[in-house]
Amino acid sequence: MPPPNVEGLKAVASNVVSPQGRDISICNYCASDDEKMWSEGETSYATGFTALQLSCDAYQKMLDRGWRRSGTYCYKPELKHSCCPQYTIKLDGVEFKPTKSQRKVVKRWTRFVVDGDGTRPPASPTSISPNEPQFSLVSSIHEPETGWNTGQTSHKFEVTLQPMSYTAEKYALYENYQVNAHQDSHNMPYLFYRFLVESPLLGEPIPYPSPPPPHLPTHYGSYHQLYRLDGRLIAFSVLDILPTSISSVYFMYDKKWANFSLGKLSVLREAALVKEIHDAGVPDMRSVFLGFYVHSNHKMRSKGAYSPSYLLDPEEYSWHPFQDCVGLLNRHRYACFSKPQHSLDGPAGPHEEGIPVIPDDVLDDTRFAQTKEGGEVQVIPVKESDYWMDEMYMRPAMLTVMDSLGMELAKEVVFY
Repeated sequence: MPPPNVEGLKAVASNVVSPQGRDISICNYCASDDEKMWSEGETSYATGFTALQLSCDAYQKMLDRGWRRSGTYCYKPELKHSCCPQYTIKLDGVEFKPTKSQRKVVKRWTRFVVDGDGTRPPASPTSISPNEPQFSLVSSIHEPETGWNTGQTSHKFEVTLQPMSYTAEKYALYENYQVNAHQDSHNMPYLFYRFLVESPLLGEPIPYPSPPPPHLPTHYGSYHQLYRLDGRLIAFSVLDILPTSISSVYFMYDKKWANFSLGKLSVLREAALVKEIHDAGVPDMRSVFLGFYVHSNHKMRSKGAYSPSYLLDPEEYSWHPFQDCVGLLNRHRYACFSKPQHSLDGPAGPHEEGIPVIPDDVLDDTRFAQTKEGGEVQVIPVKESDYWMDEMYMRPAMLTVMDSLGMELAKEVVFY
């Protein structure tokens, strides 16, 4: 078969993917040593594909079924069989009310930027006028920023949102973060580019009813949100801005500023951005996807500290209030929130479910794109493709991906 005609493939559909099927790997949450061979009980299962391109609408639907991306690789953990189930968690950014400790994170950073040391205590409760407004997340988040704060400040703090790109400055920060936060010294520029710069998402206009404020994004898609202090890059987020949510892909910061809880501050900024887009006339924008919640890992449990948050049910893909799920998570290795009787105890076992069965009407509407001699791209029913004839690998891979996407979304995808 001729090599893929990439530009020709991109022209045939908005969603073009190469199925990888099931993947088995060492668990990142309970295995103690990356170099050792994993054993039963330290195994993670997922279904995945590499995306040549995806519409933001399709990727939003994928998130709502438990998928996530790393660069152009998209994967959906198989919770029932993995030792540390990964539940999709989202925060309602419109209804979000920061706790006292979360408000302190914002106020401490503001005091540092404004006063220079961050030690001046906030005004005492007795000095606050009864008519003074309650804590506003959006205005408080922007208060220390240059251009928002019109007074004299000790530091210049700027936050900008830009399309993703590679720079030596960003890579240096990433390398610093990986070494100090994760003790990972195996870093290379191409890995950073593949993981945190490449994205399959197509930029699409956000349907504001009138021109938005200049600091808000005009298009859905993938972005870097840069934090600069006195001109120096001290942190940045990788964000996917989608039709109903902002998905937090990754966040990194210079260890020098670790005492200011910049990771928590980034969640608050993302919730504020959701609310700003929502209030600018995009009512469907409501949520911050915080990635995966892993109850068996104490570091990952911190994602449950933001409220109101919801966990995705792994079987019916319905959303359930986080606090309603904690009891099941405490009692079971694998928890099903819609049908608690389906929850499982004991160690994870090997995957034995076999190849999914996809209805013929779905297969008839699922397409495959192949490059012919001369570079022409031809779109055909998936069952007529050469890959379908490969019953050992490619056919099972496609069927597994279709099943994980769901029948309707599978018909929106073109395989190659």
